[in-house]
Amino acid sequence: MKVSIYGNNGQASTKVATALKKGLTAAGIVLDSLDPDIVITVGGDGTLLSAFHHYNDRLDRVRFVGIHTGHLGFYTDWRDYEVQELIDSLVEDNGQSVSYPLLTIKVEYADGTHPDRALALNESTIKKVSGTMVADVYIKGEFFESFRGDGLCISTPTGSTAYNKAVGGAVLSPQFDAIQMAEIASINNLVFRTLGSPLIIPADEWIRVEPASSANNVLMCDQLSIEGRPIKAITYQIAQQRISFAEYRHTHFWQRVESSFIGRENG
Repeated sequence: MKVSIYGNNGQASTKVATALKKGLTAAGIVLDSLDPDIVITVGGDGTLLSAFHHYNDRLDRVRFVGIHTGHLGFYTDWRDYEVQELIDSLVEDNGQSVSYPLLTIKVEYADGTHPDRALALNESTIKKVSGTMVADVYIKGEFFESFRGDGLCISTPTGSTAYNKAVGGAVLSPQFDAIQMAEIASINNLVFRTLGSPLIIPADEWIRVEPASSANNVLMCDQLSIEGRPIKAITYQIAQQRISFAEYRHTHFWQRVESSFIGRENG
């Protein structure tokens, strides 16, 4: 087994990463950041998102494990004081894993340059730099609505607990191969009308967003952004790839939701 340790630059994360490297080496586990079988992230959900994008060209060959060194992370199963327990689990690893759906994004540009493609673990948003965003929305090639508002958020099931939830979207179990579109501050009056509710789209359908103006749009893909380029259209669909986590004691999705947003101590 080959393991990569992917951490942030925080003092707590650096300390844990150092202890982890020492323990893995002592256990005879090879450290390899170029061709790993398992990527251990040390930090929080932001660190794991960064690692996901760093290794997204080998998702069929790598599993992720998250150690959180601050507040409880949604994707991180291990605490910073459980390094030895994690090492023991790695030594006994038999390839067990759990996988989650991802979002694929195709960006077409008005200047005719080659389209870009990207993957998102959480979500993608499209907004204007300033003013109201106007865009036509198509579902599976059929016109659905003309949107006016601050923007649109398209999320994965696990990403449904992030920005999507903050803008009124539903929390969706990753057992569904589906994506969700939530409106961000849509304008609804006697002149302009949108559905005004989140949409959940199955794996065999797709969403296409065509901004009325190709200029001054900002497209986000998790933590990454595309701006300053004339966007003609963005197409969203469930990706063929999935992200896999090493399932040593992987927390069930609804347990994550409960602990992140409700908390038993408040019950």
